[in-house]
Amino acid sequence: MLPTEEQEVSRRRDRLLASIALSAGLGLLLALPFALSAGAEFFLPLAAALVIAIALVPFLEWMERRAIPSGLAALIAVIAFLLVANMALVLIVVPATDWFSILPRRLPRIQANLAPLIDYYSQLQRFVDETVQMLASGPVAAAQTAAVEAPRSLLQFAATSAPSAIIQMVFALLIIYFFLAGWTRLRRRTINSRDSFDGAMAMARVIQNVVDATSAYVLTIATINLCLGGAVALSLWLVGMPSPLMWGGIVALLNFIPYFGPMMAAVLLALGGLMVFDDPWRALLPAALQVGFHLVEANVVTPMILGRRLTMNPLLILVSLAFWGWVWGTPGALLAVPLLIIIQTVVSAAGTPDIAGFLFERGTLVVSPRKESEEKEESPVTDG
Repeated sequence: MLPTEEQEVSRRRDRLLASIALSAGLGLLLALPFALSAGAEFFLPLAAALVIAIALVPFLEWMERRAIPSGLAALIAVIAFLLVANMALVLIVVPATDWFSILPRRLPRIQANLAPLIDYYSQLQRFVDETVQMLASGPVAAAQTAAVEAPRSLLQFAATSAPSAIIQMVFALLIIYFFLAGWTRLRRRTINSRDSFDGAMAMARVIQNVVDATSAYVLTIATINLCLGGAVALSLWLVGMPSPLMWGGIVALLNFIPYFGPMMAAVLLALGGLMVFDDPWRALLPAALQVGFHLVEANVVTPMILGRRLTMNPLLILVSLAFWGWVWGTPGALLAVPLLIIIQTVVSAAGTPDIAGFLFERGTLVVSPRKESEEKEESPVTDG
């Protein structure tokens, strides 16, 4: 067989294998969200535990460098995480339960506080309609003022059954502990399993990039959100809002959800203010304070601290929020950005997907990072 014929056969075989891989990948991609949603009791605590464990790896390695055994260091890290989670539970969940329990009795006050705003809107609408009717050459249909009804029912939170929640929590804690306890051995074994030195270095680089990017994002954003929640809590205490620490914790927690979290926090603060204060403008002051602090944090503090190290495409963030929020609800939205960072890091190391090249040109599905760099180096020569 001639060399050209051998190359053609090899090219067809590679294209057939790539077609099978593309079909299998598309099928897996379509089935993945339904499998993740159906198995949420297993996959959700697993994903949350892995994200938390990866974020705790720098703390673990810091203790191991001080001659603390891996098992003891992992136990200390888990205990530290439990203390932080327990503090958040005490500051947020317990007071929030009391607020939701008194919400039905506060609905008349909320209606009374909203009445002036509704009346003001109605008067403004009437003034605009009369002005347009006076200036218009022909008759204008009478304006229809929409009636705004106060809420008459509460949003019911369907809590997971207690045994299932306890099992999932213990499952997640065990995953965190065993992941951290065996982290050093697992990384060494994974790197040593490569056949070549280049492969071992590439694997070590991917592992380190995943740990650095995930832990840097989680710890940095957690610090920023903690400061934001403290500032909001202090300002709410100054204006006389009850349970300021609870509201600061809610603001800090929801700020982990880009774009939508701060809006949810503002709505909750507005609802809380309407439950407490008689003056509608004062009732909306807590939400206004939260929005002001968030604008400063999102446009000044976070870009200044993170810079370009963890810059991500806003479209990818929205897609990740929509996907994980659809699959797992609010917990999925909280995990959306860390999971996006992990996936982006692994994909960038494995090679950029090249579906267009597979369909129309080269017949391959992935452009390796080395080929990408070679193409970038050769492009100025060819263009010249």
